[in-house]
Amino acid sequence: MLPAALAACVLLAAAPVLAQDPPAAESPVLVDRIVAIVDEDPILLSEVEEVIGLGLAERRPGEGDDELRERVIDGLIEQRLRFHEVDRSGFHRVPVTEIEARMAEIAAAFPDRQAFLRRLTALGMTEQEVRQLVARQIAVLTYVTERLGARVFVGLEDIRAHYQESVVPDLERRGEAVPPLDEVREAIRAVLHEQRLNQELERWTEELRAEADVLVFPAPPDPLPSVVESF
Repeated sequence: MLPAALAACVLLAAAPVLAQDPPAAESPVLVDRIVAIVDEDPILLSEVEEVIGLGLAERRPGEGDDELRERVIDGLIEQRLRFHEVDRSGFHRVPVTEIEARMAEIAAAFPDRQAFLRRLTALGMTEQEVRQLVARQIAVLTYVTERLGARVFVGLEDIRAHYQESVVPDLERRGEAVPPLDEVREAIRAVLHEQRLNQELERWTEELRAEADVLVFPAPPDPLPSVVESF
């Protein structure tokens, strides 16, 4: 069951208000809106706009605005599920160098630093808030690598099979020289390890989602629903 205060916010965010005679005061302005709730933890529309605005989700070919927004919301739900599990585990080892390196990658997607800062201002964000988000993302990746990586094993037979079934045919099709297996063994091992780690990540996330209470709210009609000021 949702707490009464949060449930009230959900109703405000998810449903339009019945038409009433407008008061003399100024018309309400939408501050934010709940787009989903993960175990009583709301995901806001502003978070979706931040992901898109910072270029953290690339638009796929032919993907419209609504499809992109839905994909970002689903990604934020999965991310929130993982955050919750990592927080419960008490796992918080995040090297500062990795945070700064990721921050540099995000900023490098903009023409210059001033353009990056202007985008943050437009999104209502600060660099420290972005760092906090990046730190949590890296914590999840580190947790996944250390905890789920132990389940991943790539044997020599797996490497040989990938070499014969994928590497050799692909190189021959492109007319390129085929290197001996010994020269590409570790590269293939790394590729297979990453693929299987991603599979474990997806399986783990599906398990978390099956055990969680997740609510997703559709986009509101026009006019927008009433204002949500705080939680």
